Amino acid sequence: MLLLVLIAIVAVVWLLIARPWSSGAAVEPADAQGQDAQPVLPVVSTSPQPGDASSGTPSSTPTATDGATDAATDAASTPPSDATKTPSPGASAAACTPNDVTVQAVTDKTSYASGQDPKLSIELTNESDQPCTLNVGTSAQVFTITSGSDTWWRSTDCQSEPSDMLVVLNAGQKVSSSQPLVWDRTRSSVATCQAKNRPQAAGGGASYHLSVEIGGIDSIDDAIFQLY
Repeated sequence: MLLLVLIAIVAVVWLLIARPWSSGAAVEPADAQGQDAQPVLPVVSTSPQPGDASSGTPSSTPTATDGATDAATDAASTPPSDATKTPSPGASAAACTPNDVTVQAVTDKTSYASGQDPKLSIELTNESDQPCTLNVGTSAQVFTITSGSDTWWRSTDCQSEPSDMLVVLNAGQKVSSSQPLVWDRTRSSVATCQAKNRPQAAGGGASYHLSVEIGGIDSIDDAIFQLY
């Protein structure tokens, strides 16, 4: 009798331990299956895009959409469109000097009817017989419009996020702005960049002068135009 009781106890213990009714397939925790894993964020490319200051191709120039913002708020006109990239390590090109490069201020017209806004550009020519390197980025550009002794507008007054762009101008190469910079015929100042209404330039045949500077080199002559 005692033997039967011992056998029964052993059988019960075995059933509790072995659990023969179980399927035997262990369920992985959610983390192991990846259900709770954090999604992997995509990697964003940092290679220069067309128009970036870090690329060899100058960017296009946005123009002002209204008189409330300066035409150079986003960026000044960026020549040249066909300049060569800065040489790779090992190559060399001396910095351009005023003796090497001539800078010309350019307007699309010499006379503007009422409601027409002047379009401003820069033209560069390497007059030397050697290539030279020049910073043509927005940080190195200044467009200035004057009337008599009165400075009416300067592109750097409301410029934001200026950038550098080094290019090589080949011997004899002439390049110009990829897109013009539009002057909205208002007076600029650092204090009125966000103003909705700024003083309008006088028309009626009033004469204005455009001078430019790029890479520390001034334009040789002013571009003269009239507003009506």
